[in-house]
This record gives sequence, C-alpha cells and structure tokens, in this order.
Amino acid sequence: MADISQQKFDAATQKELQDFLEKEQATARMNQSIHTFTKMCWKKCMTSTPSTRLSGGEQSCLQNCVDRFLDSSLFMVKKIEEQRVQMQ
Repeated sequence: MADISQQKFDAATQKELQDFLEKEQATARMNQSIHTFTKMCWKKCMTSTPSTRLSGGEQSCLQNCVDRFLDSSLFMVKKIEEQRVQMQ
C-alpha cells in the first residue's frame, strides 16, 4: 500500500484518509480479537454436541472465558501504554 503522503492530495484530504485508514485498521483488529476469543472459548467450553440451547455450565464457561480474555487484553494494553509513556 502506498503512503498517503506520496499521493497528490491536499493536506486536509490526506488527514481525512489517514484517519479513515486508522479507524478501519482498529476495526479489523477488534474483529480479529472477537474471532480469536470466540474460537478459543468455543473450543474450551463446548463439551457436548451443540443443540438449540447451551447448558448452564457452557453459558457460565463462555461468559468467564470472554471476561478473562477481555481482562487480559485490557491489562496488556495498559502495560504497553505505560511503557510507551515512560519511554517518552
């Protein structure tokens, strides 16, 4: 992908395109995270053949798995941000 600043756009258009790309990349990262924890938690928690309803244990396991994944992700983001701030 070519660098936006190398294109023949005015500064406002370049900024708008850069903002758009950053938002799309953030959306793609979020979708990848959702896919990752869905796959991981499904494998961990689904112990029986899927039917029309989840068992109570499966529901609880899925909720806890997703909660832990999100907790871990937020913890890592905060630590990385702290390290970034310290380096400045």
